[in-house]
Amino acid sequence: FLDGETDWKLKVAVSCTQRLPALGDLFSISAYVYAQKPQLDIHSFEGTFTREDSDPTVHESLSIENTLWASTVVASGTVIGVVIYTGKETRSVMNTSNPKNKVGLLDLELNQLTKALFLALVALSIVMVTLQGFVGPWYRNLFRFLLLFSYIIPISLRVNLDMGKAAYGWMIMKDDNIPGTVVRTSTIPEELGRLVYLLTDKTGTLTQNEMIFKRLHLGTVSYGTDTMDEIQNHIISSYSQMYSQSSGNSTSSTPSRKVQSSAPKVRKTVSSRIHEAVKAIALCHNVTPVYESHAGVNGETEYAEVDQNFSDENRTYQASSPDEVALVQWTESVGLTLVNRDLTSMQLKSPGGQILTYYILQVFPFTSESKRMGIIVRDESTGEITFYMKGADVAMSTIVQYNDWLEEECGNMAREGLRTLVVAKKSLTEEQHQDFENRYNQAKLSIHDRALKVAAVVESLEREMELLCLTGVEDQLQADVRPTLEMLRNAGIKIWMLTGDKLETATCIAKSSHLVSRTQDIHIFRPVISRGEAHLELNAFRRKHDCALVISGDSLEVCLKYYEHEFVELACQCPAVVCCRCSPTQKAHIVKLLQHHTGKRTCAIGDGGNDVSMIQAADCGIGIEGKEGKQASLAADFSITQFKHIGRLLMVHGRNSYKRSAALGQFVMHRGLIISTMQAVFSSVFYFASIPLYQGFLMVGYATIYTMFPVFSLVLDQDVKPEMALLYPELYKDLTKGRSLSFKTFLIWVLISIYQGGILMYGALLLFESEFVHVVAISFTALILTELLMVALTIRTWHWLMVVAEFFSLGCYVASLAFLNEYFGIGRVSFGAFLDVAFITTVTFLWKVSAITVVSCLPLYILKYLKRKFSPPSYSKLTS
Repeated sequence: FLDGETDWKLKVAVSCTQRLPALGDLFSISAYVYAQKPQLDIHSFEGTFTREDSDPTVHESLSIENTLWASTVVASGTVIGVVIYTGKETRSVMNTSNPKNKVGLLDLELNQLTKALFLALVALSIVMVTLQGFVGPWYRNLFRFLLLFSYIIPISLRVNLDMGKAAYGWMIMKDDNIPGTVVRTSTIPEELGRLVYLLTDKTGTLTQNEMIFKRLHLGTVSYGTDTMDEIQNHIISSYSQMYSQSSGNSTSSTPSRKVQSSAPKVRKTVSSRIHEAVKAIALCHNVTPVYESHAGVNGETEYAEVDQNFSDENRTYQASSPDEVALVQWTESVGLTLVNRDLTSMQLKSPGGQILTYYILQVFPFTSESKRMGIIVRDESTGEITFYMKGADVAMSTIVQYNDWLEEECGNMAREGLRTLVVAKKSLTEEQHQDFENRYNQAKLSIHDRALKVAAVVESLEREMELLCLTGVEDQLQADVRPTLEMLRNAGIKIWMLTGDKLETATCIAKSSHLVSRTQDIHIFRPVISRGEAHLELNAFRRKHDCALVISGDSLEVCLKYYEHEFVELACQCPAVVCCRCSPTQKAHIVKLLQHHTGKRTCAIGDGGNDVSMIQAADCGIGIEGKEGKQASLAADFSITQFKHIGRLLMVHGRNSYKRSAALGQFVMHRGLIISTMQAVFSSVFYFASIPLYQGFLMVGYATIYTMFPVFSLVLDQDVKPEMALLYPELYKDLTKGRSLSFKTFLIWVLISIYQGGILMYGALLLFESEFVHVVAISFTALILTELLMVALTIRTWHWLMVVAEFFSLGCYVASLAFLNEYFGIGRVSFGAFLDVAFITTVTFLWKVSAITVVSCLPLYILKYLKRKFSPPSYSKLTS
């Protein structure tokens, strides 16, 4: 039966009359189960299996174990199933937020400038019609002027910028210093040069997500990496004693063990405690050993599996968590090896080579709510039933028997940066286990509140458990994390670490990675649950200056609920912020808060599926290909292989992309403004007539073949060498101020365009009064030369392709003077005003064109020299 809440019900009855010999007497019903709505939990199923013979009806519950996932192939038998909630209503789709279209800050700024240019176009056209005196059909003249001056609006700007961004992406991917980097977007490479906040995950991003077992604490004695050989000796001796006892008198060994287990008051030796702890760690997990023959021949692999050829070189461990793999690898190193596991049993190999078999009776998997996992096993040799459990200290402290060391030692390990797990056990009699099984199965068959009833039954076992040990696993930092974080901090980027780990571990990693300097004060936000507590804690935090903030996700939620603005304002003043116990949605919420309250550009970096929402919410998302798959990498705008690559990505490529795009955008605007100024001067001289100065072909050629290559070559320009940008990350601070492209720089370029356009046109009219019929050729030649010289003036570091582009464009123009002479006359070709080739080869033509060009460019060169002399930019001080 399937049963939901009271407002809707869905019941499916399945009956089958024919016998399924392939599956035996017991029918198997499996279902596609996609339970997505809050009303229907994935466990809300009851399956009834009926035998054909006179045996009693067998009731079993259907759970996720009975699910046939997509693309499953049924090898034998028949499947009867039901599909519930597919498509848009599946949990994965409902939890997925639609990624936003990211627009760079530079694009938004250029859009503002383009709007200003459009207003200038309309204003200039109205002024020309006004000066004309509104004679005749003035509205027609207004539209003619709008068309004549339309080059003010830089139509080619978008094309040039997009081509430039594609070039930046190609350069990033071809950089040998950051191998494996992938640019997954072609719209925001210049955002890398404008970042103020970097929000980073911890596990797998700052750390390697490769766990190494470091510490075993038994309460009275602690073992570290240098004393693991002692544990190994204890394990070898204890198993050799057990083996000798069992071989000497196999019948008497079982009762003696039972007596020992039923008399907990007897103080155990260190050796027996170590043996119990290691055995518990070796049994309580969800790890599966996998054997892969290096020979690569299928027959050999199958042979090894069938004959249980447990050779160490062929064995690898597979598990959902690297913590569990680290624990099992450690037990192998001290002598107790997991060699085989299936659904019903697992086999361990003792130091002496004996195979110990344990039957798996129940497994309680780890969940984020319970923060613990458990397993009930039966020892094949003794028949003992034991319930093992391991989990976080928060969850286990109330389950284990009273002790005076657990909390203190957990804190000590966390301060060393270790991830802690508490391991406990409970021996069960056959009657206790049978009673539990009955209650557990009954709870699983309940239709209403199944999860609660099952949890209640399991909790009845989780009482007064014997505390065995505390384990500490280290997640090592990635290579060069410390210098990279220091570089980012020196660059003026504020770093926030958002992690799901506990507070002490997060604080320790923040210190060891130098996210928080050793000398810096740290304000640890006390857990708050009410508005009053949040207010008091915020006041205490406000009194501190220049200290890092460490806060848990629960406290953060309360502060944002009541004092959002005040909290964000205080947090933004901190040099570093660490948020621990953060959920994926909280991470994305923090990103949006920073964007909303500060208006600054944010970058999020992570390596797992839980970081995807944060990466998509940020202005610039960076994914790391790590142990947790490629989900974050594929959802991000930029994908890197190691955290240290982010330094070069921002300092070098971010800087270059922003500077180049700013220069390119302003130069394209200048190119349109200068020719529109010449048109305005030309129309003004000839009584405000709406006559075009240049024919259509020349106008098209001007924006493409004559100036396109030199202008686009600005994407190769760089103001600072990569080594210098990495050596002095402080240079990055200037970029975040946005001074390379602003209304101030835009107005400077407008003034330059008006000055040059006026000089070129008036110069041509004054110097060539007698040869007025050639005014088009004269002014256009000076215009092309001016543009080529202006590109040379703008370039800061020359590249050989820039020189090629300059001479290629000049060559194209000279060739067109010779072959397209009919386009260089005034007005239409039918007027007979062709270009005289003999005229352009005279010395007079050459010196007069040169004079106009020099007057239009030389003052700008002088001004640029004086500015660099008396007010040099910060980067020029370094390059000199």
